Amino acid sequence: MKKYDNEDVIVAQATPNGVGAISVVRVSGPKSIEIVDSVFSGKKKLIDSPTHTIHYGNITGENGLLIDDVLVSVFRSPNSYTGEDSLEISTHGNPLIVEKLIGNLLRKGIRLAEPGEFTKRAFLNNRLDLIQAEAVADLINARTEASMRGARNQLDGLLSSKVDSLRNRLLNSSSLIELELDFAEEELEFIENSELRKAIEEIKSEITLLLRSFSFGRVIRDGVNVALVGKPNVGKSSLLNYLLKESRAIVSEIPGTTRDVIREDLNIDGFLFRLFDTAGLRLTEDKIEKEGVQRSRLAVKDADLVVLISDVETGFSKELFSELCTLTDEKRIIKLVNKIDIKHDPDLKADSYVSARTGEGIDKLLETLKSRAMGDSGYNEKTAIVTNIRHYYALKKAVEFLENAIISVSQRLSGEFIAVDLRNAIDSLSEIIGQLTSEDVLNNIFSRFCIGK
Repeated sequence: MKKYDNEDVIVAQATPNGVGAISVVRVSGPKSIEIVDSVFSGKKKLIDSPTHTIHYGNITGENGLLIDDVLVSVFRSPNSYTGEDSLEISTHGNPLIVEKLIGNLLRKGIRLAEPGEFTKRAFLNNRLDLIQAEAVADLINARTEASMRGARNQLDGLLSSKVDSLRNRLLNSSSLIELELDFAEEELEFIENSELRKAIEEIKSEITLLLRSFSFGRVIRDGVNVALVGKPNVGKSSLLNYLLKESRAIVSEIPGTTRDVIREDLNIDGFLFRLFDTAGLRLTEDKIEKEGVQRSRLAVKDADLVVLISDVETGFSKELFSELCTLTDEKRIIKLVNKIDIKHDPDLKADSYVSARTGEGIDKLLETLKSRAMGDSGYNEKTAIVTNIRHYYALKKAVEFLENAIISVSQRLSGEFIAVDLRNAIDSLSEIIGQLTSEDVLNNIFSRFCIGK
């Protein structure tokens, strides 16, 4: 990756807007230290200060008027977050102070940073690869322990190292094929056909394992959508209220009380579950309830898991189960019997049994939800997993090219065919870590970041 070359100096507030104890303003780019030094007065000039040092002093504005007393952290190229000379200015957490400080720097020729521009510069200056850069945004937006750990692993380079290793192995095989093409007239063979096929198949197999990790990776990063469905008055809203430990949904003995889809988030052992309490699925002439039923069906289609709730008195409806199977995969459906505090029918087969009134069986239900969401992932702290849809499709493309290469090797086709497919597979892996990425892709990725990061 070519080193980023830009004379612009950028500035942005790095902390959230609003009143707080402190606010932090970031500045990065050539001459950033020199420009900030021109409005800073302390015991030592910033321009003479070594990297990774903090300095107390005053920031002044027009006519030498004091804006605030601050702490300025100095980071010199290349040992900074962006790879450029940069500073972080800590002020008192008053939006007026931040506004005055940034306005004063803008008058000195600095411009406002675009969303994600600090991290984009870190990527372009080879401080981070593209997977790690995307992980920065995931870490900031993580809402559970699992999503935070997953983002941290990406930022630490677990997936980057795996993809780079696969890419280098493909490069080795590709180089030998292209070397044979260079010496075609001499009919030299630098790698045997069987050895080449074995090498490609091993790499394809490892990429396939990464692709399989995506379903669990989505659970870590985005959470699990769970639709609570069933006939009216089986206790869907009661179950939601018990899980949330609050009266979120109206509970009534009158069927059809829930008219709309209610969404609430639940944290189960560090994993995010989005619960959708749906209107009871039944035929109705009530226009509002009919709309609620339609929205329930849409919620089922979009759900990762569907909890089909019945009670000990009504049992499961074959018609309702069949309808759900037309909306989602049967493997996603969890059968749940509610109201076991009234009676327990051993002949009523289900995946889980609970009482939304007393809480009996709730812990087992939570374990079932977590187990179904995780599947057989075998995830641990050192596992490289795919959490990003961009990475998933790039890996999928790589597998397709490798399958073509294996066919060409098996049929003993000319090395040109094999070399082209291997090169395309290498390019697909290169896209993931940012070795080969268009400006449009970069702009799309970094535009999702907050300003100041």
